[in-house]
Amino acid sequence: MDPEVPHQETTGDPRALQRALSAYRAPRLARSVFELLVTVTPFGLFWFFTWASVSAGYWLGLLLVIPAAGFLVRLFMIQHDCGHGSCFPSRRANDWVGRALGVLTLTPYDLWRHTHALHHAHSGNLDRADEGGIETLSVREYEALPRAQRLRYRLYRHPLILFGLGPVYLFMLQNRVPVGFMRAGWMPWLSTMGTNAAIVLVVIAMMSLVGVGTFLLVHLPIAILASSIGVWLFYVQHQFENTRWAHDEEWSFREAALYGSSYYDLPAPLRWITANIGIHHVHHLASRIPFYRLPEVLADFPQLREISRLTLKQSLECTRLALWDEERRRLVPFDHANAETLPVRS
Repeated sequence: MDPEVPHQETTGDPRALQRALSAYRAPRLARSVFELLVTVTPFGLFWFFTWASVSAGYWLGLLLVIPAAGFLVRLFMIQHDCGHGSCFPSRRANDWVGRALGVLTLTPYDLWRHTHALHHAHSGNLDRADEGGIETLSVREYEALPRAQRLRYRLYRHPLILFGLGPVYLFMLQNRVPVGFMRAGWMPWLSTMGTNAAIVLVVIAMMSLVGVGTFLLVHLPIAILASSIGVWLFYVQHQFENTRWAHDEEWSFREAALYGSSYYDLPAPLRWITANIGIHHVHHLASRIPFYRLPEVLADFPQLREISRLTLKQSLECTRLALWDEERRRLVPFDHANAETLPVRS
């Protein structure tokens, strides 16, 4: 711990805490390169062993899809840090590593960076809730909808859609064409089409090496599982009961970052494979901190471990939450939307 960094006394003041966290922003080049290598190399090896097992007729080899998907998620998290300019000291290195990883993660880097910046800028703002985030209606908004639109929203919020079909649509289709970004200029289209072209070249090369059917059998499950895990992580980082949302006039960036983002307290292996993205309240308050330095923050500011903490077991209950109750200031399930017995949060 840096002895010059004020720590425990700043935790209750988001502004002071944000200033203190600036001491952790500097990336370490050697560490960043190391983290990239120990992620991309195992991903390649697990992909190869999965292919070798399936090609030899050992269908149990498909179990290797699970760790391969885990390392693909970790590559996405490194791409995520590149988008924040926090992985490497050089902006050029961040951008080009991020673009290269976008070919593997099926995510056009420059477009994603733009939409993710909107998410960070407006997270927890009820008047801009759809910008870069998961659509969430308030109880009043939901009750005002016609029956057909209520049904659409219920389907959208169903776990099979949110974590099954939704991720497939997002990564396989929506990321291929930047519809709705015409006003942003040429950048979204150039980024997306460049990524698409690189993906096509890589896919053609891999299919020529291992065969069309084998490639699809190996890579599609890896990509689909990784996309579902990624959307799940994004979901639980903001869609938990005691999150902090408000309208424009009451919304505060720092309050929303610290109290509207969860601390997803995962077991150590899952914490590593997800590149500490569960320390999300710290990340939203100081997004320039490299992912490998986030544990330093928790060590130096132990009180942060108790803010918006979710265990793996507790996070499973978040799938029931669907509506923002403005009176009680919490997320509630559909069947609790009108309950009179729920206590109002002070």
